[in-house]
Amino acid sequence: MHEPLRGRLLVATPDLEDPNFFRTVVLVLEHSADGALGVVLNRPSTGATVLGTLPSWAALAEEPAVVFVGGPVQPDAAIGLAHRGEPGEPDGFAPLFDDLGTVDLQRDPDGVRPRVDRLRVFAGYAGWGPGQLESELQANGWFVVRADPADLWTGTPEGLWRGVLRRQRSKTRIFADFPLDARLN
Repeated sequence: MHEPLRGRLLVATPDLEDPNFFRTVVLVLEHSADGALGVVLNRPSTGATVLGTLPSWAALAEEPAVVFVGGPVQPDAAIGLAHRGEPGEPDGFAPLFDDLGTVDLQRDPDGVRPRVDRLRVFAGYAGWGPGQLESELQANGWFVVRADPADLWTGTPEGLWRGVLRRQRSKTRIFADFPLDARLN
């Protein structure tokens, strides 16, 4: 297994044509010998708002305040990623890394500790079984890059794939301008 990728971004290479992951940016939440789990950061839904689905959480939803398509696994399940606004013993908040954690969306936001100050809601997630992600990495399906704290909260998620690639200091940067269909280039 590669080094654990928790907290890193998986950026789909132009060769990854699976429609579930074409030009996606995935934040890895868990990664071990048992597999990996993450959420797609740049697929806002076109109709489901946080206000319409989880009204008590709407005031904390970062713009765009829609439910994001987190991935193809369990699309009816919701994952709430939140930024903790203060230190404290967790209750309804499960720390992941840095100040990011998951929140229990069935609870009232005022009852979650530590207090959270922003939220993104994802329907479904991206999941890989044992060795599956490592195989995709060996096949050059993903670029692995460091996450910037602003990636999760961007107000323009549709530009995230290109933006993450552009900020790289390696040859990876040139892929930011890769055409949607290389045959038309």
